[in-house]
Amino acid sequence: MTKALDLTSLTSEPTPISIGEEAAQHYDVVRRTLKRITEDWREQPTLDQLAREAGLQPIQLQRVFSRWAGLTPKQFLQAITLDHAKALLRESASVLDATYEVGLSGSGRLHDLFVTHEAMTPGDYRNRGAGLSIAYGFHPSPFGQVLVMATDKGLAGLGFADPGEETSALEDMCERWPAAAFVQDQDATAQFARRVFDPKKWQEDQPLNIVMIGTDFEIRVWQTLLKIPMGKATTYSDIAACLGNPKASRAVGTAVGRNPLSFVVPCHRVLAKGGKLGGYHWGLTRKRAILGWESGLSGPVLECL
Repeated sequence: MTKALDLTSLTSEPTPISIGEEAAQHYDVVRRTLKRITEDWREQPTLDQLAREAGLQPIQLQRVFSRWAGLTPKQFLQAITLDHAKALLRESASVLDATYEVGLSGSGRLHDLFVTHEAMTPGDYRNRGAGLSIAYGFHPSPFGQVLVMATDKGLAGLGFADPGEETSALEDMCERWPAAAFVQDQDATAQFARRVFDPKKWQEDQPLNIVMIGTDFEIRVWQTLLKIPMGKATTYSDIAACLGNPKASRAVGTAVGRNPLSFVVPCHRVLAKGGKLGGYHWGLTRKRAILGWESGLSGPVLECL
């Protein structure tokens, strides 16, 4: 069942999420545990501490967390504990160079989603999405509620929302294509949410189709982001250099910030020089959590510098 979206009628009430009560409780436990570890990793919270705060037995938290996040709380804490950004950046330039030259692939790449992408024409972008129908829906993910937007050609948008911020996230994404028709369709978008956050579904014979809608320069930047391996990172200036315009770091930063396909097009892997996290449209706590999650999956965990 679909429902046309009237942007003028949006209120502060969150868009309903169609998940069972138990699943919703587990999702909230994982969200809060990820946030606790990400913000307080220097305290080295134990499984027992995390379980008490979650209101679960340690073995229960371990099972729930592992099922949702794909790794244990301890593995996630190990990934977060390293001097994360600096470790990720150690080989960024050489990784990018090799990627562009030979098209690296391997078990440590989010690009092993086997993403296939196409770009809308410049005319489509100038028309601000006129004539385009975009389905949307909110779904649970390890990093909070995720807003998924899709066209008949594939995934077109992905953003995050903390509790109570669903409406603002939806408005944010809709403003990118103000002339498009938006239709709420949980069934149509659920398949994309499952594909994106479940590594077992990152399969070569089932490519994830994505549609990039932006300026020519933005699309070039987003295509470059797809080449950054999981467990690695690069800088705005490195991307500018690889695009043949070393002085365009600021423009690259703007394009990265406007990436409508967060996580899939991994803008979270772009850091400021010196290893600082830099900015992230959906919050720095979430950025650190995603980087830690990826490091835990791509392992082994790097040693602290």
